[in-house]
Amino acid sequence: MPAYGSAEVTRAVVELGAVPVFADVDGDSYCLDPAAVSDVVTSQTAAVVAVNRFGRRADAGWIREVGQRHGLLVLVEDEPGADPEGAELRRTHAAYLDGRLNGVGTPTPAAGHTYEQYVVRVPGNGRPDRDAFARTLRAKGVACRVPVLAPVYRMPGLRRDVFLPQTERAVDETLALPVHAGMSRRELHKMVGACNALGGLLQPAF
Repeated sequence: MPAYGSAEVTRAVVELGAVPVFADVDGDSYCLDPAAVSDVVTSQTAAVVAVNRFGRRADAGWIREVGQRHGLLVLVEDEPGADPEGAELRRTHAAYLDGRLNGVGTPTPAAGHTYEQYVVRVPGNGRPDRDAFARTLRAKGVACRVPVLAPVYRMPGLRRDVFLPQTERAVDETLALPVHAGMSRRELHKMVGACNALGGLLQPAF
């Protein structure tokens, strides 16, 4: 299962009496990387639990293929709190941002993406850059938020001695910008201006 995201799914696995094993995520989708899943499967593995992240669906076809190869149950879960309503408006907002933001890494387009959150990457050398960027945006009235504060394997009661590089990088660099259905074009334009004024000063590190 992934360690990038909410701990709710992991706790549910623990409550069932299973031992969670974490695999790394894909750097574009933030969902489980099928190759990383293959790397951690053992004779003790019973199931693969993939989670759709930020409105983008996990690569269920590849993950199911891995599951069939190893004789595993495959579960694909929606992210806790997911809300598909207003998806078309969020897609419209996302398309507007995709074409205008610079200095940050915008989400990789994907069929069926509902943009529950519009998650960008802030270039730099890790958390201080992203957090300073976020503080400045909030001071300008942009209600951005850090979507994942820590890998699940660092959370109390779920700690594991593991290091997953794509998960760690995603935790350090990602920032969710507002794209809720009620946003006006003026609000989006203001957010683009604030981001570009900051992002243009940074050297991309993708």
